[in-house]
Amino acid sequence: MSHATRTHLAALARPFFAMMLASGLGFVTGPASAGKPIDPANMDTSVKPGDDFYHYANGGWLKNTPIPASESRWGAFSEVLDRNQQVLHGILEEAAKKTDAPKGSAWQMVGDFYASAMDSAKAEADGTKPLDDEFKRIAAIQTVADLQDEIARAQGMGARVPFALFAGQDAKHSTDVVVNISQAGLSLPDRDYYTKQDDAAKKLRDQYVAHVTKMLTLAGDDATTAAAEAQTILGIETQLANASLTRVQRRDPEASYHKMTFDSLGTITPAIQWGRIYDGMGIADRGPLVLGQPEFIKQVNAMMTSVPVADWRVYLRWHLLDNAAAWLSSAFVDEDFDFGGHILNGTTEKRPRWKRSLQLVDGSIGDALGQLYVEKTFGPEAKARARKMVDNLRAELRDRIQNLEWMSAETKTQALRKLDAFQVKVGYTDKWKDYSTVTIDRGPAILNALRAGQFEYKRNLAKLGKPVDRTEWGMTPPTVNAYYNPRMNEIVFPAGILQPPFFDAQADDAVNYGGIGAVIGHEMTHGFDDQGRKSDADGNLKDWWTPADAEKYNVRSKLVETQYDGYVAIDTLHVNGKLTLGENTADLGGLSVAYGALQKALKGKPRTKIDGFTPEQRFFLSFAQIWRNNARPEAVRLRIATDPHSPGMFRCNGPLSNMAEFEAAFGLKDTDPMMRPLAERAKLWSDADARPGEVWSPRGRVDDERAGRSKPRPFALVRDRWLVLSPTPATSGGTCVTLPYLNRKTLALRSARLARTRTT
Repeated sequence: MSHATRTHLAALARPFFAMMLASGLGFVTGPASAGKPIDPANMDTSVKPGDDFYHYANGGWLKNTPIPASESRWGAFSEVLDRNQQVLHGILEEAAKKTDAPKGSAWQMVGDFYASAMDSAKAEADGTKPLDDEFKRIAAIQTVADLQDEIARAQGMGARVPFALFAGQDAKHSTDVVVNISQAGLSLPDRDYYTKQDDAAKKLRDQYVAHVTKMLTLAGDDATTAAAEAQTILGIETQLANASLTRVQRRDPEASYHKMTFDSLGTITPAIQWGRIYDGMGIADRGPLVLGQPEFIKQVNAMMTSVPVADWRVYLRWHLLDNAAAWLSSAFVDEDFDFGGHILNGTTEKRPRWKRSLQLVDGSIGDALGQLYVEKTFGPEAKARARKMVDNLRAELRDRIQNLEWMSAETKTQALRKLDAFQVKVGYTDKWKDYSTVTIDRGPAILNALRAGQFEYKRNLAKLGKPVDRTEWGMTPPTVNAYYNPRMNEIVFPAGILQPPFFDAQADDAVNYGGIGAVIGHEMTHGFDDQGRKSDADGNLKDWWTPADAEKYNVRSKLVETQYDGYVAIDTLHVNGKLTLGENTADLGGLSVAYGALQKALKGKPRTKIDGFTPEQRFFLSFAQIWRNNARPEAVRLRIATDPHSPGMFRCNGPLSNMAEFEAAFGLKDTDPMMRPLAERAKLWSDADARPGEVWSPRGRVDDERAGRSKPRPFALVRDRWLVLSPTPATSGGTCVTLPYLNRKTLALRSARLARTRTT
């Protein structure tokens, strides 16, 4: 399938994990977990926690867990996927046997779609025959008008060539659904693959041309013609890439918002007959629209006349073939895998056909499969407990916002309004999509996929001029992920992520707050990061921060950007701090909020060690284990270029290196390699700047009732809480006891009774 194909909602949402696990899993009835929530066997205690916590927490697992040949990487997400795909596999096999299921029912559609995808013999016999009608349409293009008719048809089947046109919320008027037009049309993973001039980029483009040549040869072209056509395709896509904004530029929502009238669009792009395209797509609306990238669409306009129609035919034919290749005969499947799977990702084997078929069904009629899935697997207890954790973290974030000294009262008022307005979705939708108008049968799988694509596109366009449907979900129930959508101001947690190691009904609070708690906090703080803070409580693109507060935030987030810029992912390839900034700040903010919520949950409870670890230590170990991950070099390079999330090691160590709470939990020192220099530590949702080496000592006595002591003891101010520090060695961890809130204003009032001391 084309690497460029994306839905509008998926692009807008802020997922917790890169969307590489197209189908996944859920809260399975039965044992909560296969073993201990924190398994010492997965650790490597030869590594000191103050040297490299990621390898301390995960080293045993990393050493003993090879990457399967069919995978580009393998980690905690992958294990959940592998474990629960068996559940989905069972559902699919059961559905395929129900040949008498009522037509239009979920069982019929899922069963027939899966059976068609599994029918390799038919795919082998058909070759490209299922595409013949579409190939004929493309071959019949003779004029620019014909070309634009075919572009409209391609859009209707889900092919975003050479641009994407869809119905979406107006970013500055979130209750309105309008036509959106944005850059698209590429086959390689990112525009930089076309524009970079280093040797590696040039080599990959040569490999891409060879791949296109091979595919076109398989489709019936002679080798010479296919080679020339491949160069033509690369040339067209390179022109589109040169006019495209970079991923970093697109992180600024204002950069992709240009509202205009329908007539104004025609004025800047006179060679494109937008009325004809709208009519071809069945769009009667001629009202205002949002143009994402004006320079890109101007380039497409110029290419309407500068690129010969014959070359456009080659381009459109290629994109149809590329999107369908994985479901044609084995020669196409193998070549598609060789480039997309092996060259780009480093995998050496294709996934089993049933897994690929599962992915196709979930991606095409995901609500039908999801409906069957939740009937078998998802219990109300998981949903209720997850919602309670959301409430707890929301309360903790509210406290933090209220106690921030660097944020003004004006901005705080708007921030709290936005936080209170968060819509929370857990588990699955309450309103399933109705696929009854889609024809799904046991014929060619690619035709089922095309018809499902047409249905989804018509469903999308039908939203124009209607109220925004705030019940809609951007992920299917089995997905192992979560997201924040700024336009809806919502945080969403599908059933798939509510299971170990993220959520374990049998585990202690520390494990769950370090797992799903950090996920919840991550999505919440997305609403206030450098992108999310530019949308208000109603989802409108509106900067509600005072300029002074925005500058203070930018100073803090710049520390995070610089920190991640310094991380080397592989060879000399660094993490892109600007590209990953939103996810990195959400990791830090989410973990900090989850830690504070845990402290509230533990209030009044005994601090019992489990397997020798305190609750605080288990919290951080739980967080670390969700990021365990082995990846192939090719996959690392691909993700550094395209993924707004940092590699797992840095998602673990990066946030921890800024947190005094982590430092105290394991009895570390400021000078330990894990800890950032004090002046470089980022503090986004806390004013805390104390650490275990700098404590506050009262002139009077501190009563530590939990410890059974009544004598002066050292304690530190960490994220506006007093933490009593035990002198226990780093190997066993310091004991942290939470005392009532004393923010800095309160502290200033009490300064006459406090004397600042240093300990060594």
